[in-house]
Amino acid sequence: QFQLVESGGGSVEPGRSLRLSCVASAYLNSVSCMGWFRQAPEKEREVVATIDKEGTTAYADSVKGRFTISQDNAKNTLYLEMNSLKVEDTATYYCAAGYRVVALGTCAYKYWGQGTQVTVSS
Repeated sequence: QFQLVESGGGSVEPGRSLRLSCVASAYLNSVSCMGWFRQAPEKEREVVATIDKEGTTAYADSVKGRFTISQDNAKNTLYLEMNSLKVEDTATYYCAAGYRVVALGTCAYKYWGQGTQVTVSS
């Protein structure tokens, strides 16, 4: 069973930074892709950033230039560095892992963490 546990959320003022961590119960290279998602109250869950086994990253337009996804295979940990935080970044952030669907060119996320709350307010 591939389990994920997020941490690092909190309450900060606009413009500040936070780093989220997601520790996996198994080697990160046992999955094809990992990502960070978020869901704000009364909104759909949205992808924030993804990274594949080759280290290729992708970001939502709303976070490009501010957020950075990375992984430390030695620690089985996925990170999300969030800088210049905005009020609209307030959400519950989830870590996910899954396998590439070659025919679709996408990732099917099978494993999810419990989420960590990020609140940005003045």
